[in-house]
Amino acid sequence: MRVLVFNGTISTRLNTANHMVDYFKTTLEGMGVEVVVYNLVDHNIPFFSEDAVDTPPAVLDMVDLFRSCDRHIWLSPLYHGGMVGAMKNCLDWLIISAREKGPYLDRIKVALICWAYGGNASTGIDNMRVVANTLRAWTLPYSVPVVMQAFYEEGSKNISFEYKEKFERAMSLLLEN
Repeated sequence: MRVLVFNGTISTRLNTANHMVDYFKTTLEGMGVEVVVYNLVDHNIPFFSEDAVDTPPAVLDMVDLFRSCDRHIWLSPLYHGGMVGAMKNCLDWLIISAREKGPYLDRIKVALICWAYGGNASTGIDNMRVVANTLRAWTLPYSVPVVMQAFYEEGSKNISFEYKEKFERAMSLLLEN
């Protein structure tokens, strides 16, 4: 099994997204799962355009990678009620697979995680779920909206027991057949 951890943030500094990516990568690899991390900020994905004559190589590589993984974990902070715009743009490029057998993300299971200050991260998950389902992916019935005030153990950068437990539940569902 091959799991893609899609970090939709566009920040280059060490932040919450990096802590989540490291946690999922380490935990899943410890379970014997092959993990591929796709940090959006590290790739040159241009704005999507239906008028594009040639598909950029970075897009072709991204589409191949996303479609080659059995399972996905999508990570995004909440930006004005949804996922990061650059993340949505990246996913829009999956249209180039429309004429292939099993187009888009057909039948790929996706876990959704969004974080925000306050309790609004679920709106980001709703946004990601609509996009994933439109791309024919199967989203888990369990997602993790993260309230940043409770994400870390007090006074540290260690993920709290509560969120480790929630992440483990999501991974368990994701890996089920």
